[in-house]
Amino acid sequence: MVLIFGGVYQGKLDYALKHFGLTQDDVCFCVETDPDAPIGRKIVYEIDKWILALLKSDKDVADSINKFISNNPDAIIICNDISCGVVPIDPIMRRLREEVGRALGVITQNSDEVIRVYCGIASRLK
Repeated sequence: MVLIFGGVYQGKLDYALKHFGLTQDDVCFCVETDPDAPIGRKIVYEIDKWILALLKSDKDVADSINKFISNNPDAIIICNDISCGVVPIDPIMRRLREEVGRALGVITQNSDEVIRVYCGIASRLK
């Protein structure tokens, strides 16, 4: 498993496609309205949106993340870093920040590589 994270519009997907020799057809684009597990593609893009969908559907985020990790050990996961900035007023968005942070901790523990992309530059952390 590989985790790639960084701020919005920092080049995470472009990096993943180029570095791993993949195409847009290899990408599962998560949306905040679909709580079903993202499957069937090599790259899971914006897993933070899937976590938001889980929250909106009152699903157990930790359980869903653990099942996803077990079933997709070779996935390349891309996540927006939403831990910085102003703390949202909206309770769901505050909870999203917490759940994404917890999920990234679990994903990191199960990843062979962790890469941060900032301004299009990748830095390998693990």
